[in-house]
Amino acid sequence: MRLKIFILLVAAGLLLGLSYALYSDAIEIPDRWNPWAPIQITDSPNWLTGFKLGRLSDDDGLCRSVLADAEMRYTPVPDQEMAPGCGFSNAVRIEATSAAVGEPFTLSCRTAVPLAIWEVHVLQPAAREHFGQPVVELEHFGSYACRGVAGRDDARMSAHATADALDIAGVILEDGQRIRVLNAWPGEGREADFLRDLHQGACRIFDGALGPDYNPAHHDHFHFEQGGFRMCR
Repeated sequence: MRLKIFILLVAAGLLLGLSYALYSDAIEIPDRWNPWAPIQITDSPNWLTGFKLGRLSDDDGLCRSVLADAEMRYTPVPDQEMAPGCGFSNAVRIEATSAAVGEPFTLSCRTAVPLAIWEVHVLQPAAREHFGQPVVELEHFGSYACRGVAGRDDARMSAHATADALDIAGVILEDGQRIRVLNAWPGEGREADFLRDLHQGACRIFDGALGPDYNPAHHDHFHFEQGGFRMCR
């Protein structure tokens, strides 16, 4: 018993020492593998991505500095509290990402960063792999909405109520081809494979990634959110 306690204390001490060495830059490792280095949008997602994205929720300045490197056109919006449980802070109004977005939408900074990462490392590579061309427009159903989950009055508040979620209905490719979740998800072939790649890729980045297989309310879109429990359905 004493030996086990000794081993646990030694392991804890080594882990604490390693954490401090990384935090103080006494040990140099690539930033993408350093848990204390800010996340970079160009870094390929790895097992530290969720932890690094989580840090953005507690540091508005850090989140804004990371988002500044995103291929997005946006303007910061003032913090607002619309109703109990509804409103947003440290949010931006996004007018374009790496693609056009149609109607601009308001998204929290902590959710805009994983959206940018998803586009760089999932959306555009998958479009080029399956179709040999980029996505030029995201079709969406919006972000902020003061409502409960699935629009129910008796449900807990949705991530949409704090601008921490975005619903994506489909994409338009460079040649004008439209791929919509409603039509392509149930089928087979390139379009269905492409959409499944988008969903699975989102699961590696966002805290929550829900699609048509989750429930009927999501039959025609992907729901990507940040904050709360991790979900991939």
